[in-house]
Amino acid sequence: MRYISERSTDPGLLVLASLAEGPKHGYAITQDVEAVAGVKLGPGTLYGALSRLEGRDLIEALPSEDRRRPYKITAAGSAALEEQLRLLDRVVDTGMKRLRAAGATS
Repeated sequence: MRYISERSTDPGLLVLASLAEGPKHGYAITQDVEAVAGVKLGPGTLYGALSRLEGRDLIEALPSEDRRRPYKITAAGSAALEEQLRLLDRVVDTGMKRLRAAGATS
């Protein structure tokens, strides 16, 4: 059984990581997240995350292109993403060191 941490698949974190590359509309975000993380964000999950992130000023909506509304990460969003990624990196490093010490990895 493969266990995937909820924190590493948090929709908000995945959306911020996607937008770190540049502005994207909802469909482009879902495609990027699925390609990078293997996580399929449904419309309710995606737009709920976008709403929460926008409400916390971590992303902002840009003027609509046709029917699509692109979003971009803000400076506060970049800082929050970097903080979360540093935390995840520390967890990964610690876990890998402990596995190697226990002889559990090759």
